[in-house]
Amino acid sequence: MSAWTGIALAGIGVVALAAAAMWKIGVASQKPRWLPNTQEPSVPFRDVQFTSDGSLLKGWLLLPEGEEAPHPAVVVVHGWGSNRSRVLRYAEPLVREGYAVLLFDVRCHGDSEKIPAASAFMFRDDAAAAVAYIKGVPEIDPERVAVLGHSLGGFGALLAMGDGMQVRAIVTDASPVQFETMLTAELRRRRLPLFPLSTFVPTIWLLRAGIPRRAYREASLHDVLRRNAQHIPVLMLHARGDDFIPADDLLALAEQVDVRHALVDIDGHSRSDQAPAFWDEVLGFLRPLLKR
Repeated sequence: MSAWTGIALAGIGVVALAAAAMWKIGVASQKPRWLPNTQEPSVPFRDVQFTSDGSLLKGWLLLPEGEEAPHPAVVVVHGWGSNRSRVLRYAEPLVREGYAVLLFDVRCHGDSEKIPAASAFMFRDDAAAAVAYIKGVPEIDPERVAVLGHSLGGFGALLAMGDGMQVRAIVTDASPVQFETMLTAELRRRRLPLFPLSTFVPTIWLLRAGIPRRAYREASLHDVLRRNAQHIPVLMLHARGDDFIPADDLLALAEQVDVRHALVDIDGHSRSDQAPAFWDEVLGFLRPLLKR
C-alpha cells in the first residue's frame, strides 16, 4: 500500500468517525429530557387520555366549579423537556376565570407514549389532537376553545394553526419564532459548539423524524401568522429577561408581521406568569373571545 493510499484511508476513517460522532450528538439532542409528573392540580380534575398519530397521550381535565356547562376551554401545551405538571402555573388562574383547562403530556414527555424521534412537528400534531379531543368532551363548548402554549408548545400550536387547527384564539409564552433559535438554545443548554453542529444537526433531526426538507422550509411562523392571524387572534408574550429564548426574536417578528404581542418585566424562560402584567394581558385577550 502506497503512502498516499494510507493517507487517504486515514482521512476516510477520520471523516467516518466525525460523521458517527455528529450522528450520535444529533440523536441525543433530539431526545428531550424526561421528567416525571410530581404534582397534581389543587382544583378538581379528572384523568383523561387520547391519541395522536397512534400514540397514547395522558392528561388532566380541570372543570370550573359553579359554572354552567358547556364551558369555554383552554388547552395548555408545555414545552420541550417539560410536562403537564410543570405548566400547572397557567391552569389554576384560568379555572378561576371560569374556563375548563386541558393539560396533557406531549409524546416523549411525562406519562405519554414515546416515539423514536421527537420534533416541533410532533408538538404541532399533539396540540391539534388535544384540541380535537376537548371539542368532543360533553361539558365543553367546541366553539369556544383556545390554546396557550409555552416555549415549543407555543411554536407547535402556531404550526397547528397553519395546518388547519381551528380555535378561537392562541396565546404563546416564550415561544421561539424560528427553528434556528430552538437549535441554538438546545446546543447551548447541552454546552455543545454551534459550529459545525448547527449546520448538520437539523438534517439529522429531519431524517430521523421522517420530515421532508420542504416541510421544514415551509414551516415559517412569519408565513403562518400572515395567513391566519386575521382569522384566529394570536397573542405572543415573552419575558424581557429570558436567557434561553431571547425576546429579541419576538420583537423582530413583530416588525415584519402584524401580531399582538407584549413583553413582561421578569427574568427567566418559565416565569412570565409571575409578572402581574402577564395575566392582565392573557385574561384581557381571552375574555371577549371565550365568554358568552
